[in-house]
Amino acid sequence: MDHSSSSFIISPYPQSIKLDKTLKLGVMASGSGSNFEAIARSIDEGELNAKIELLIYNNPEATVKNRAQKYQIPSLLLNHRDFPNRKALDRAIVEEFKARDVEWVIMAGWMRIVTEELLKAFPQRVINIHPSLLPSFKGINAIEQALEAQVKITGCTVHLVDLEVDSGPILVQAAVPILPNDTPETLHQRIQIQEHRIITQGIAIASALQRS
Repeated sequence: MDHSSSSFIISPYPQSIKLDKTLKLGVMASGSGSNFEAIARSIDEGELNAKIELLIYNNPEATVKNRAQKYQIPSLLLNHRDFPNRKALDRAIVEEFKARDVEWVIMAGWMRIVTEELLKAFPQRVINIHPSLLPSFKGINAIEQALEAQVKITGCTVHLVDLEVDSGPILVQAAVPILPNDTPETLHQRIQIQEHRIITQGIAIASALQRS
């Protein structure tokens, strides 16, 4: 049996989705930004007809800002500790994105719960990626939850965002087998490979669905 990192299933099956209009993206990230870079690379390679107008990050230590610099994408720190509550932070995010005519908001490892301030400003245009096969294992530590539950398959999900955490219409999922000796670190590495594959697919699917 093949237990290599290439063992996975993506549904719907990856396909080239032609977008006649260049999507204007705003990306939110809190950490290293590997999914942010996957989007930027896909745009650079002509796979996704889009432009990242702005990266917003909330953690001063987040190294995603270095990836934005690499791709010459504007970035802005909005430290959540500088705001009295989540709504105030989201209002500031909306103001920055609207100033740049952002059409779609991508939560690429954004470790904050969003509010109606963001969702009303971009209705059905906020996309998230989560490291589980939703609706299973919502919230934080999804990979650890899967290991503790001793399930045999987990994965990742790209979905539209609503007010309930890790909910909303599912756009694309990738299933990843859990191996007998997996740790949170090894499983995370294999899931992340699939996250990078499906994040841009999810963006394209969401845009195509809205046009149909």
